[in-house]
Amino acid sequence: MKLTPVIMAGGSGTRLWPLSRSLFPKQFLTLASSVSMLQQTVNRTLNLPSEDCILLCNEEHRFLVAEQLRELNYQNGRIMLEPAGRNTAPAIALAAFDIAEKDGDALMMVMAADHVIENQSAFEKAILNAIPLAEDNKLVTFGIVANSPETGYGYIKRGKTLSDDAFEVERFVEKPNLATAKDYLESGEYYWNSGMFMFKASVYLEALKTNAPEIFLACEAAYKAKSEDLDFIRAGKQEFLQSPDDSIDYAIMEHTTDAVVVPMDAGWSDVGSWSALWEIDKKDGNGNATNGDVILHNTSDCLVHATSRLVSTVGLKDVVIVETKDAVLAAHKDQVQDVKEIVSKLKADERTEFKHHREVYRPWGHYDSIDCGERYQVKRITVKPGAKLSVQMHHHRAEHWIVVSGTAKVTNGDIDILLTENQSTYIPVGVVHALENPGKVDLELIEVQSGSYLGEDDIVRFEDRYGRVKG
Repeated sequence: MKLTPVIMAGGSGTRLWPLSRSLFPKQFLTLASSVSMLQQTVNRTLNLPSEDCILLCNEEHRFLVAEQLRELNYQNGRIMLEPAGRNTAPAIALAAFDIAEKDGDALMMVMAADHVIENQSAFEKAILNAIPLAEDNKLVTFGIVANSPETGYGYIKRGKTLSDDAFEVERFVEKPNLATAKDYLESGEYYWNSGMFMFKASVYLEALKTNAPEIFLACEAAYKAKSEDLDFIRAGKQEFLQSPDDSIDYAIMEHTTDAVVVPMDAGWSDVGSWSALWEIDKKDGNGNATNGDVILHNTSDCLVHATSRLVSTVGLKDVVIVETKDAVLAAHKDQVQDVKEIVSKLKADERTEFKHHREVYRPWGHYDSIDCGERYQVKRITVKPGAKLSVQMHHHRAEHWIVVSGTAKVTNGDIDILLTENQSTYIPVGVVHALENPGKVDLELIEVQSGSYLGEDDIVRFEDRYGRVKG
């Protein structure tokens, strides 16, 4: 029976700020590997008995997902867009309808895009153990073999033994206090709730129809109203918004009598905080985990992450320091869960550091705002080979473009020109213009904006190959 991995790539990962931002969350970060967490998850599926996968993400992250798949040269992924966040039960339902329509009674393996699994062979063994159970119409969840009394995870209590590798689920329990977590660990009957599942698409939909009919009906209507846009499957927005917001645990797993837990002991972590990253990261002889240009003196058991400049420490212990181009976090390891309070304040104050980095990714490439003042802004712009920015104009700003490397095809009003290294052009206020990279290498240019208003919303798009023109 065919198995389709379903990778949930939504979520914001606020506790890993300032690396994680609303428009560039945890799953797209390169943390404990040479590739991003999403890319690690995709690679994790390559040895499974599957042919393709479905990636679930929201509208704002669609081009990031597509670009990270392109970097892997992975061509077997279908990207399905959630019109809005409605938690895991509705998101999985969209994938289930798609699998049921295309592959009949196929199995689906649901996993998050932002988890770390260190032991690939143990992961694969647990998946293979689960397949016969899922084929027998069970709703399988994977319980992580606990090695410490964690208070940040939900737990699954196992019930009747089905085999050496599977148990009935007796109950799901919420995140415990420390004393309760110690009792769970000592009993050996509790597993961490991994948020990974396997079942037939049809079995999931039937369980949803029975236990959460409002979610089933809304998602069924949203899937029927779907449209395809470039590489994306876009569910019907108005229909999907009618769905209640609920997790798969609350909507189904806590109510069904067919829940089965398969233990997994594979070095799993949800990397839910900076201290969790310190736990799994490589450390020096003093227990320090470092990344980037870092110099330490008389420092122990710290995590120091530098992205754009030298970070040095003296006389620190049990501290987290994370530096980006526009923000620095310093926190005690015991209090990193409260980073989300900083993020909440940034959001309430409508600060840009909540939403995106100084370097912003677009479907055509990326830009870095390297300087700004009252009536000017300077950006370093990188355009991928063959990519083109939208045909647009601005009401309040003029722009100077200076090519640093590569070739630029520029539309400036009624004129089309080619610019190469050290050549430039000027775009007056109100003139329709476009920028394209017709070459085989990245186009790098400096853009100097000047005017009374320099916000990103001062863009009137006339044509756009990425579907960003408002009708």
